[in-house]
Amino acid sequence: MAVLAIDIGGTKCAVALTDASGKIVTSEVAPTPPDDDAETQWRALLSLIDSTVGAEQVEGVGVGCGGPMTWPDGVVAPLNMPGWRDGFPVVARLRERFPGVPVRIHNDAIALAVAEHWKGAGQGVSNMIGMVVSTGVGGGLILDGRLINGGTGNAGHIGHIVVDPNGPPCGCGGHGCLEAVARGPALAAWAVDQGWVPGTPAAGPIDPELTERESAALYRENATATGRQLAVDAAAGDQIAVAAMNRAGWALGLAIASATHLCDVDLVTIGGGLSQAGPLLFEPLEETLRAHARMGFSSRVRVVPAALGQEAGLIGAAGLILGGDRYWSP
Repeated sequence: MAVLAIDIGGTKCAVALTDASGKIVTSEVAPTPPDDDAETQWRALLSLIDSTVGAEQVEGVGVGCGGPMTWPDGVVAPLNMPGWRDGFPVVARLRERFPGVPVRIHNDAIALAVAEHWKGAGQGVSNMIGMVVSTGVGGGLILDGRLINGGTGNAGHIGHIVVDPNGPPCGCGGHGCLEAVARGPALAAWAVDQGWVPGTPAAGPIDPELTERESAALYRENATATGRQLAVDAAAGDQIAVAAMNRAGWALGLAIASATHLCDVDLVTIGGGLSQAGPLLFEPLEETLRAHARMGFSSRVRVVPAALGQEAGLIGAAGLILGGDRYWSP
């Protein structure tokens, strides 16, 4: 049994064929065209699909894609894909390409949660939240071993738990959402406002003939204000960058404490670019979480890094097909 798994993103799209166990057999990745024409973006995705599938007969198609979307119908309007922002019927198009087989879609963060529960750090855990902390903050909710969809397919959207009512504006229109505080670009912007200059030299002069000041200038010339750079600078000891990681950990700890009290979960997995910061993020997260998750049932929750890395989106998409009614019950 071959399953086609698709992970659609604003920067790149990935496509894979998996076997019946969910193991990736072959995969291809291509940049998402920076184009505002819907059909151009569709043709690029279709070309990637055709190149990957070849003559193989697939028995199902699973898709993870950024939202918003109408679910489960699969008209997607990803904020980071201008050509599809007004709504594109990606599921209907895939059904035309693969008639007679199931085509299932979910939010990309939910696909990551499915992947971690099915094949990653959440294996064997009945109740968990899978999170991604990157350019946005999202998540998926597993209770009693099953993905919880909610009325519109958005259950588990932990990024819009309010952690600071007087906090920064969020793209959703509110203020102080977890996403508004802890997503990589927002965190980098906060650090810049505090005086952070990206590009702290992590290992002394990069050329022995350069002075320390010249070396620092060269680092900074090639650095950009991103969450990834923030984590690098925090690891190098930049105190503003460290404060920014503490801020992210604080916000995540508050949100996870609230979600744990509501949903009574045993485990939270965190993936995405910012999670690569390691203890710089997880230590302040743990400190805040333990200060607020004080009920007996909530104090047992564990928070761990996600285990599947770059393949998680594809594995989760395949899980929508291969995981039976654990992960698909619209």
